[in-house]
Amino acid sequence: MDLHLKIWRQKDRKSEGKLVDYDLKGLNPHMSFLEMLDTLNEKLIIKGDEPVEFDHDCREGICGQCGMMINGIAHGPLKHTTTCQLHLRSFKDGETILIEPFKAEAFPVKKDLKVDRSAFDRIISSGGFVSVNTGQAPDATAIPVTHQTAEEAFDSAACIGCGACVATCKNGSAALFTSAKITHMALLPQGKEERSKRVLDMVAQMDAELFGHCSNTEACEVECPQGISVLNIARMNFEYNRALFFRKKA
Repeated sequence: MDLHLKIWRQKDRKSEGKLVDYDLKGLNPHMSFLEMLDTLNEKLIIKGDEPVEFDHDCREGICGQCGMMINGIAHGPLKHTTTCQLHLRSFKDGETILIEPFKAEAFPVKKDLKVDRSAFDRIISSGGFVSVNTGQAPDATAIPVTHQTAEEAFDSAACIGCGACVATCKNGSAALFTSAKITHMALLPQGKEERSKRVLDMVAQMDAELFGHCSNTEACEVECPQGISVLNIARMNFEYNRALFFRKKA
C-alpha cells in the first residue's frame, strides 16, 4: 500500500515547527505504525537527511512511550490501542496521515514527535510510593484484601503513563493519570498510612506542572489505551477533600 504522510518536524523546543510531507510506497498492510516510521527513517538516512525523532521502547503496548497524535487522535483510530499496536491495515491505500506530537503546555516538544513527559515522573516522585520497611516479601495472605478491592486497585494500576489523557483533554489535564496513581494506593492497606499526605502532595505537584483543570468531558477515558475509568478522578477528589477536612480538624 502507498501512504502520504504529513509529519510534524521541530528541531527543539525553542524552534518553530512545521509539517513536512513524505510519500511511502509498497508498504505491507501488516506492518505496525512504528515499523512504517522505521522504514521512512531508513530512507531518510540513506538520503543523508535527518530521521524523524519519536519515542518508543517495548513496542508491546506496555511501556507507554510511543504516544503521538495520528489524524488528530491520541494513538490513532483504534480504541484501547497504543501507537505501537496500531497497524497499517487500519488505514486505506493512498490515505494521507497527519502525525503530530502530544501537544500540551506541560509536555514541551523536545524534537519532532518526541515530547518531555518528565512532569509525570515528578508527580510520582512527590507521593506515588509507600514508605514501608523493605526486605522479604510478606506472605500473600498476611494482609487481607477483598477480591473486589484488589481488582479495583489493579484496574487503576494498569495506567502506563503514556500521556494520551493529557493530549486529548481540551484543558491538558493530568487528572486521570494522577488519580489512577492515587486510587491504586488508597485502596490497598499498604497505602492507607500516608493517604492524606500523598493526595495533597501529588495534586499540588500536578498543579505546579501547569496541567489544566479537569472539566469532566471524559475524553481522557475514551482515548486511554488501558481504558482507565474517570471514576478514579472522583476518588481523587474524595481523597483530597478528606485530607483537607482532617488537616483542618488537626
